Amino acid sequence: MSDERPRLGWSDLPGARVGVWGLGREGGASLRKLRSLGVEPVLVDDNPQAGSGPVLPTKAVLPTKDGGLDALSRCEIVIKTPGISRYGPEADHLRAAGVIMVGGLGLWLQEADRNRVVCVTGTKGKSTTSAVLGHLLRGLGYRVMVGGNFGAAPYDPEHAGKYDYWVIEVSSYTATDLAVTPPVTAVTSLHPDHLPWHGTVERYYRDKLSATSQPGAELTVANGDSDLLRERARLLGPKVEWVSESDEPSATWMNPLELPGGHNRRNTLIARRVLAALGIAAADDNLIRATAADAALGRAAAGFTPLPSRLTTVGTVDGVAFIDDSMSTNVLPTLAALDAFPGRRIALIVGGQDRGIDYAPLAAGVCGRGAATLVLTLPDGGPRISAAFAAYSVGAAAPTAAAAPTAACDGFADVRDCPDLGAAVAAGFEWARPDGIVLLSPAAPSFGHFRDYRDRGDQFAAAMRTHITPP
Repeated sequence: MSDERPRLGWSDLPGARVGVWGLGREGGASLRKLRSLGVEPVLVDDNPQAGSGPVLPTKAVLPTKDGGLDALSRCEIVIKTPGISRYGPEADHLRAAGVIMVGGLGLWLQEADRNRVVCVTGTKGKSTTSAVLGHLLRGLGYRVMVGGNFGAAPYDPEHAGKYDYWVIEVSSYTATDLAVTPPVTAVTSLHPDHLPWHGTVERYYRDKLSATSQPGAELTVANGDSDLLRERARLLGPKVEWVSESDEPSATWMNPLELPGGHNRRNTLIARRVLAALGIAAADDNLIRATAADAALGRAAAGFTPLPSRLTTVGTVDGVAFIDDSMSTNVLPTLAALDAFPGRRIALIVGGQDRGIDYAPLAAGVCGRGAATLVLTLPDGGPRISAAFAAYSVGAAAPTAAAAPTAACDGFADVRDCPDLGAAVAAGFEWARPDGIVLLSPAAPSFGHFRDYRDRGDQFAAAMRTHITPP
């Protein structure tokens, strides 16, 4: 399939036959934008009332397999919601019919003042980095929209306004819709993910990083601690500035953010480098004295509200802390969550929708902690996670293949498959007493058992209240 991306903007759509494929949050924003332009599109969605899109009469929306795909094939342009893979058979069918597939963010970016736009991508960490960027800019006196993957769509008429800067979180899905790149972008991390959508891990890497390297790209501020990213530097923009967790060792300006863990420290440093690249004087030691810059950033950092389900303490019972990190849907952030509590006794709850990712790195990371760790797995990925630990233990203990996991993994306690979240919370609490941590950091998506990661986090907190009685 050709990777040629159409250079179209929203202003090109009036007068064309347009379809909207998918009516979730992005699809709803696209529909509102089209109607503001006087365009009434074909609407296709298999469950139009399930998402956060517009409430529409069912007869106004065609199911994909019941006339919807044929209707889209008669359109000139189809605005596809990000969750629908461009590598699927339906997308192939539309391309064969001569349909141009675009995304709402790509249409907007084509016509935006890209000197005032920052795109932030990465397997994990992009939401927090985007939120920190927006908070610092507001604290320094600028009008900012933070949107994209976890926020408002910048093209949605409901969120129209005058802004000095736009901070846009870009997913791997959305990245494939971008035909241009702002001068400054950021990449927070890279790790295998979303393989069913992209097909292969290398295609996922290419798609994800393409957000940094389309026409207009100048500088990519990137995670310098990621070997995967450094190995793929050729996929980034023409100039790369690497940022490591160990940079600015004496920095205290970020303390008011109260973000735990070395990964969050690096994300915050990435945000500062982005601000400097935008020409924000308070973030650039070359423009003002370092002490003055740090003081200004420290004032701007005050009052930050961390995003939900990202290393959030939801309660403490009998000395055991319960920490919700439900947003960690991949191995990489789960390992970062463990690193945020060095030396602590942790009951780790992992598992969820099985996307086929490799859990061997999780086993290696847990076994290498050097602190007591109990792993409690959840359906549906639980058995594969348990198998990864069993395989790692055997390999680490070679040539004595029959050695127990504790012989191969310093501090590692056990892996237990649990039928549900409530059972895992109860087992974790009993094991973690009197001063340990029960950490929900699933390394897997929530779908199939929960509405989304926030629902999973809420049910974790509810299980703490329901299944555990304080002494």
